[in-house]
Amino acid sequence: MSLFAKPPVHNESEAVLAVKDVSVRYNGVVALEDVSFELDPGERVAVVGPNGAGKSTLFKVVAGLLHVTHGTVTVRGHAPGGHVCIAYVPQRNQVDWTFPVNVTDVVMMGRIRQIGFLRWPSQHDRRIVRQSLELVNMAHLADRQIGELSGGQQQRVFIARALAQEAELMLMDEPFTGLDLTSQQDILEIMNVLQQRGVTVLVSTHDLSLAAGAFDRLMLLNRRLIGFGKAAEVLTPERLAETYGGRLQLLPTSQGAFVFDNACCGDHHDHG
Repeated sequence: MSLFAKPPVHNESEAVLAVKDVSVRYNGVVALEDVSFELDPGERVAVVGPNGAGKSTLFKVVAGLLHVTHGTVTVRGHAPGGHVCIAYVPQRNQVDWTFPVNVTDVVMMGRIRQIGFLRWPSQHDRRIVRQSLELVNMAHLADRQIGELSGGQQQRVFIARALAQEAELMLMDEPFTGLDLTSQQDILEIMNVLQQRGVTVLVSTHDLSLAAGAFDRLMLLNRRLIGFGKAAEVLTPERLAETYGGRLQLLPTSQGAFVFDNACCGDHHDHG
């Protein structure tokens, strides 16, 4: 069976991801507070907010890597921990790029749950890995050590790993950070293919203009969910000011639009 067959058939009324009243606290510090939303099959959603807003925390909760203090997270109606249909692409600075594995090894890691521990990959598994690498245009570097790749190539390899996992929900934490415009566009084109296959993609980014122009819906997050919907509905001066506070400057134009500048927020790790 081809990797690019239609995704499994599910009840169309069932959300791929449902987050209800989720709060997370670390040592008494609030990282997320009463966050609720649902994602539909094949949606491409951007999560934006300042550093420390809880974006990475949200992704780790959905991936089953962190426990919630209050509330529930369900993926296709089930708890996320160990759910094979979730693929998590972490921030690049959280990956040990010196680990001695090549591109094929990294992508094959996405097949571990299907293969089982202490078992060798089958021809079917190897075919899935090859097709995944071909989709992201990385098959020619299959034997290259992962640390030798550029940032954009590394992101494509991690997307290939998610494809090999045959995930229905892909979480990508800051995938565009540090990439040039060409590499960013390459990843967006791969996301188009994922969307055509019915894969739901949740992406965190600091780039408001990219989030507004390239995603179906946009989420403004600063510990609380401040806005969620189409960019034109969500990116209002009031909601942006509530999200970014004094770190954002809004300039009205003759068309009633505005220019935002959050460069002062920097590009530090979003903890919590």
